[in-house]
Amino acid sequence: MSPRLRTVLLAGGGGGARLARGFYGLVQHAETLVLTNPGDDFEHLGLLVCPDTDSVLYAVSDAIDAQRGWGRESESWSVLAEVERLGGPSWFQLGDRDIAMHLLRREGLDAGQSLTCITGNLAERLGIRGLQIVPASEQSVRTVLTTAEGDLDFQSYFVGRRCEPKVESLEYQGAIEAAPAPDLLAFLQAGCDCVILGPSNPYLSLAPMLAISGIVEALTRAAQVVAVAPIVDGAAIKGPLAKMMADRGLEPTALSWVDEMKTLHPGLVDLWVLDRRDQDAAEVLRLRGERVFTCDTMMTDTTQKIALAGQLIEEVKRFV
Repeated sequence: MSPRLRTVLLAGGGGGARLARGFYGLVQHAETLVLTNPGDDFEHLGLLVCPDTDSVLYAVSDAIDAQRGWGRESESWSVLAEVERLGGPSWFQLGDRDIAMHLLRREGLDAGQSLTCITGNLAERLGIRGLQIVPASEQSVRTVLTTAEGDLDFQSYFVGRRCEPKVESLEYQGAIEAAPAPDLLAFLQAGCDCVILGPSNPYLSLAPMLAISGIVEALTRAAQVVAVAPIVDGAAIKGPLAKMMADRGLEPTALSWVDEMKTLHPGLVDLWVLDRRDQDAAEVLRLRGERVFTCDTMMTDTTQKIALAGQLIEEVKRFV
């Protein structure tokens, strides 16, 4: 039996969480560290809420609300209703079981534990085994969007304003001062076959992680970097990516996504993964000398999530 592929998966947003679930179904074939996006994290009601990290935890443990794509399945909302009744902020929806996670995270932080340690403990309590889930940094990194309405933190833009304001620029506050998570550096130092950039929003989900000082240099020590397109057949799979690209004068196509990624992160990606419905874009890229792999990248159920992870593993093994 061939050794397991050592893989780092950058998982931001729903697409990254779904692909993390796929790799969890193949732990016998790939030893995977899932790196989660801290740019969405914020303090709310005295608690540190880490939406992307928790989405990965919930998706991997099959506890996520599949209809909404976030939060816990079979959730109840008694605390939120009481907060609203008492005149507190209710614009950000936190369910009762979700709040339990944030309370335990707060307890761990107050006890001096690292975010990585806390996340690992939560993963274990959710029954996750054989998959490392690690926030990209122990330091604070926060996405701030400059819009036509002024500066907005991520949650104010995404939840409070429902992505309506035109985005003029983005800043990842704290990224320059932050350092990559120690567990990530240790994993890379022990040897890594590939880094996979999940099918995530390049501005809101991947960029906050890649902006952390030293992280790109650390990741490119891996044998190859693979990027999975978050756009299929001219449409973003989910979220505000298409609108954000339009705000930047770009068409929401797989080809435009590749060009934008090359602009944002020159020389980072070795292999582009596009959906089979974007064969025309794939051919254009091949004529440019790019390595491209096409497959079914839609992940509407667990079988498809595992299938995509499996195809990525097999394609990467061809060049390891």
